[in-house]
Amino acid sequence: MPNRLAQEKSPYLLQHAANPVDWFPWGPEAFDKAAREDKPIFLSIGYSTCHWCHVMEHESFENPDIAAILNRHFVSIKVDREERPDIDRIYMTFVQATTGSGGWPMSVFLTADRRPFFGGTYYPPDNRHGRPGFPALLTRLAEAWIADRARIESSGRDVIEHLRQTTATGPALTHSLDKSILDPCFYTLRRSYDSADGGFGGAPKFPRPVVLNFLFRYAHATGNDEARDMALHTLRAMAAGGMHDHIGGGFHRYSVDERWFVSHFEKMLYDQAQLAISYLEAYQITRDSAFADVARRTLAYVLRDMTAPEGAFYSAEDADSPLPEDPARKGEGAFYLWKWDEVDDAVRRRFGFERNGNVHNDPHGEFTGKNILYIAQSGEPVPSATLAALLETRAQRPRPHRDDKILTAWNGLMISAFAHAAQILNEATYLDAARRAAGFFKERMWNGETLLRRYREGEAAIPAFLDDYAFLAQAFLDLYQADFDADHLVAATRLTERMLALFEDREAGAFFSTAEGDSELVLRMKDDYDGAEPAGNSVAVLNLLRLARLSGNRSDFTASAEGALQALSSRMTTQPVGVPQLLVALMIHQSPPVQIQFTGDPDSDLVRVARSRFLPNVAMSLVEGKQGPPTASICRDFVCGLPTTDPQTLGKELDSVAGPRR
Repeated sequence: MPNRLAQEKSPYLLQHAANPVDWFPWGPEAFDKAAREDKPIFLSIGYSTCHWCHVMEHESFENPDIAAILNRHFVSIKVDREERPDIDRIYMTFVQATTGSGGWPMSVFLTADRRPFFGGTYYPPDNRHGRPGFPALLTRLAEAWIADRARIESSGRDVIEHLRQTTATGPALTHSLDKSILDPCFYTLRRSYDSADGGFGGAPKFPRPVVLNFLFRYAHATGNDEARDMALHTLRAMAAGGMHDHIGGGFHRYSVDERWFVSHFEKMLYDQAQLAISYLEAYQITRDSAFADVARRTLAYVLRDMTAPEGAFYSAEDADSPLPEDPARKGEGAFYLWKWDEVDDAVRRRFGFERNGNVHNDPHGEFTGKNILYIAQSGEPVPSATLAALLETRAQRPRPHRDDKILTAWNGLMISAFAHAAQILNEATYLDAARRAAGFFKERMWNGETLLRRYREGEAAIPAFLDDYAFLAQAFLDLYQADFDADHLVAATRLTERMLALFEDREAGAFFSTAEGDSELVLRMKDDYDGAEPAGNSVAVLNLLRLARLSGNRSDFTASAEGALQALSSRMTTQPVGVPQLLVALMIHQSPPVQIQFTGDPDSDLVRVARSRFLPNVAMSLVEGKQGPPTASICRDFVCGLPTTDPQTLGKELDSVAGPRR
């Protein structure tokens, strides 16, 4: 019999709907049961494309004996971390603070009032390497709940107070945030930079586009070629490696080795969005068409495989998929791997095939006799017709599970990517995709006042969080830069005003991740870590500064941005590598306002000249209603120079603004 999760919309929760565990979704029914029956809560957090979540489900949650222990001694709650990042953030902070690491599936034990007292990540079904397996752990915690209740409840109270103190923004700096605050981030990245294989640190290697954003802009601001070249080398290495899907486009979640070869084959929408922009900016900086080609293939993947009929974008594709030779079993990356005899000699040479498989370090035996594609030699690429044939062949295989929920924040990032591509590559397909997705959110997810986070199967639900408002406002700003439709600017402004009303800390500065008044959360936190996604605070500050410059008269936006920068200043000085996107916002704040005002045709040669250049601190706008030939004026500190009708003249003027180029 299905459990309560069968009534949910989350693909992750639905994956657990047939478990013998008596699962509850997060909510008062579960909390009331825990209080009424005097039981602790077992909180399990994950997402539908998570490999180790699948493993723990199969080993433990499908096991009737383990389920019986959970049902007897605990109230079990299942949460999709992508639907509820607010819950995930609180308890991940606890797990990281108490164990030194984190990840998914996350397993946390709470009192009935949601205070954590024990937590970890994946637990095996039996005792291993001197550590208790999941059943033994459950039994010990159930016994402790009875024998040592007072200490557990006291610990829960102390933990929340400790988390409240450690996650609070530090004291604001008393001096101004000058350009010297940027240097420590660069030098820290430089020390961890892998000059051989690109990226930062050793294995595993994750793409972290916020770092590339910082390096490109730091190079622009300082003339530091080394910062630019570190980012370019990293992008080239990633594009050549096995983490890049050479057949279908797009990027996998991360590389388990240091050379971007053996992937964790999950594909996340937020990676495609941010990496597409990084490759587009690399193309602007270098004019190397190889960067543009990677961006095009990434966007083609999203349009082909990740776009809903309504025009918005799905969340992710799983790492695991059915084995083509045995669909009853699943394997890591099975959809993407190739055997020697499935391709011709040209493909084998280009992509590094070996007759017995090219993965030599394979502890789980998942890649035996199979090959991961990577660029093994230079020279002529495989003809596009051959790649198309390989894509068609691969399409006949059983596909990975696709998480088809639509998340506002991640869609905001993807709309921005298509808007950037429309500007930089001058292709109408990308502008159409961005407009269509943006229209979906206006029609289905936002009534002009309240924004919702998740859409699936006709249902829009869950009040939006800071990152939803900030990322969608950014998307409308980027879309305005792509087509100069003033309605997009109005939408960005309204979302930002609502964001200020819901999330701004008017006393201490910066922004909470959640709105005030949710009694089910034990902590109201401020997200300031720019990780796989930029922090909501970083994008919020960027939006405020950009809108203030485009409007010219929103001093309230500037004041809120400055208040957030001051509130987060201690983070920028003590942990700069943790906030590279916030440092990007700081660079905009430090730069004098520069704007290009166009008249006439919004797709004129003048506009194209401006869009071909990397101008990260420059805002563009169209003055409507003026007759005559198209013109462009460069405005500094809101004072505009003489207009020009000549694209070459504009290009020369912009080169003085564009900074170092290569």
